[in-house]
Amino acid sequence: MSDAPHIAQKAPYPVDLVEGKTYFWCACGHSKSQPFCDGSHKGSTFTPLKFTADATKTAYLCGCKHSAKAPFCDGTHKSL
Repeated sequence: MSDAPHIAQKAPYPVDLVEGKTYFWCACGHSKSQPFCDGSHKGSTFTPLKFTADATKTAYLCGCKHSAKAPFCDGTHKSL
């Protein structure tokens, strides 16, 4: 794996989050369980981003892995 994350897709992943639940967002882009981590980063410099949902809602998680607001989409995929 290189130092740059793999672009899993150039669009966000809409995900239904549950308030208080902890999630692990894939930062490397190689997970088969996008947008969540499945351990594919092992042996690389990447680590998943742990976050806890602050509300039960649909959130748009970054699919390009380049968002400045990870794990949430900030529209960066539009310029890749």
